[in-house]
Amino acid sequence: MLKPDVKRALKSKAHALKPIILLGHQGLTPAVLSEIAIALNHHELIKIKLPQVERDARLLLVQEILGATDSNLVQSMGRIVTIYKEKQDELPAASAQKASKNHRASRSRSRD
Repeated sequence: MLKPDVKRALKSKAHALKPIILLGHQGLTPAVLSEIAIALNHHELIKIKLPQVERDARLLLVQEILGATDSNLVQSMGRIVTIYKEKQDELPAASAQKASKNHRASRSRSRD
């Protein structure tokens, strides 16, 4: 659950965004869920445009998206839903390897 001040800041940030995921007649497929997860990992804050269905069906779609992606609802206005998920840090081993490479690269530059 997002704190009110964080939610307010995210709404402000999302104002300029356009929907990057458009749900069609096929609804919420595994491929669409995968794309939503990829977009969240890349952008953190995304807008999704839902299909023209009953309000109750839209609410169920939103709940399914939030549950499947472990994200938070920022705002829902009509057919446009804004969701947020904090970026996941890289694996510790991968970041340690990067740090090691950067350290070696900086040492070799200092010797030149």
